[in-house]
Amino acid sequence: MDRSALTRTVRGLWEDDILPSLSALVAIPAISPSFDPAWASHGHLAAAVEHVRGWLADRDLPGATVEVVQLPDLTPVLLVDVPGTAPTSDTVLMYGHLDKQPPVGGWGEGLGPWTPVLRDGRLYGRGSADDGYAGYAAIAAIEGVRQAGGTHSRCVILLETGEESGSPDLPAYLDHLRPRLGDVSLVVCLDSGGNDYERMWLTTSLRGLVQVTMTVRVVEGGLHSGMASGIVPSSFRIARQLLDRLEDSATGEVLVPETHVEIPEDRVLEVRDAVASTPGVLVGSVPWAGGTQAMASDEVELALNAGWRPTLSVTGADGLPAPDDAGNVLRPFTTLVLSFRLPPTADSSAAIESIRRALTTDVPYGASVELSRIEAADGWNAPTLAPWLRETLDRVGKEVFDAPWRTVALGGSIPFMGLLPEAYPEAQFLVTGAVGPDSNCHVPDEWLHLAQAARITEAVAVVLDAHARR
Repeated sequence: MDRSALTRTVRGLWEDDILPSLSALVAIPAISPSFDPAWASHGHLAAAVEHVRGWLADRDLPGATVEVVQLPDLTPVLLVDVPGTAPTSDTVLMYGHLDKQPPVGGWGEGLGPWTPVLRDGRLYGRGSADDGYAGYAAIAAIEGVRQAGGTHSRCVILLETGEESGSPDLPAYLDHLRPRLGDVSLVVCLDSGGNDYERMWLTTSLRGLVQVTMTVRVVEGGLHSGMASGIVPSSFRIARQLLDRLEDSATGEVLVPETHVEIPEDRVLEVRDAVASTPGVLVGSVPWAGGTQAMASDEVELALNAGWRPTLSVTGADGLPAPDDAGNVLRPFTTLVLSFRLPPTADSSAAIESIRRALTTDVPYGASVELSRIEAADGWNAPTLAPWLRETLDRVGKEVFDAPWRTVALGGSIPFMGLLPEAYPEAQFLVTGAVGPDSNCHVPDEWLHLAQAARITEAVAVVLDAHARR
């Protein structure tokens, strides 16, 4: 494969074809269904799918088919089937998603969630980095291989629209499409990233997720706090007591045994190599307030915390008035959204049952506890790299990035990955992407590093060619 031709093709596609279309995709408020219950009537997910479908349909890929697949009452998926140029019968499955996190307030001057802004090699806007670029990069990698005289196996690109909601519809689609996918021997997921923009980062594990909304109710309506306090227990205090069953508030250690696993030694060694390659990044990329310090001084421990140990975050609340509206009222209820990140090999079903028991058994004062919006997803731990893939990544590090590739134990979840190992036990996995520690996914000022996205695209092209020739 002509490497110079590959680089020219990929960079040209990003500058001339991808950037204008991706910018227009940013402008579509395709909020994930968990955050937009009326997604079907609003039509934004469908608009995002149609926008990318139109771009894909115009590509010069002989024999390729582009299809919107939508099962009854489920969010749509976009399926692209590109015939291989190599005499192989297996399939490369390439994944991304088109749904987005909510906009969130507090964007910087001149920026906004649905306003694409190109500034200093960055494309700002919701969904630019997470994960609107994935489908474009997948097609550009395939086109790059062909233009450079390389070869590739059949490639199927699957873009879903429910990832940010935990991919609740994806199992049904994978079952529905499995006969069409064929023998999947390589999975390429472009919904990840790493600790800098100087090298290729391979995600080798993903944490699982348990999320539950807990409502503690003590009375049917608000009461004058001067008359009711001391008689009626505080719903907030009861919620605090219940949280103490789940987490050590002094250390942050999760107290639910089912959420803990033994960390494999090879993953610990990978974390040490990653930290040594990017010292200070884990702490330096955080916008600390005041004199706040990290939970540990050892960056290896911080990386293991973020990738292999369970954590609890309270990500939302209800029943608490804004300060300006807070009168002297004993509130009837407190609602907290509890988000647990689980180790990659933890059993999310066992974890959620243990959490449920802890929150609903022997509740202080006999208060009412309601659990709703319960979600659970297992994590993922990658299989050992095949020699051909490891050798290819070594070559990519030298030729594309001029820096050795490294691995990352990603603290987030990609439900798609957890669904595949059982269905395709012999497949190799390339989970990577252009996201860095300060790309602001899920928060204000999300941005995509365009040069890194182009390099990742080129790297995927090299892997596709090597896979077909292995």
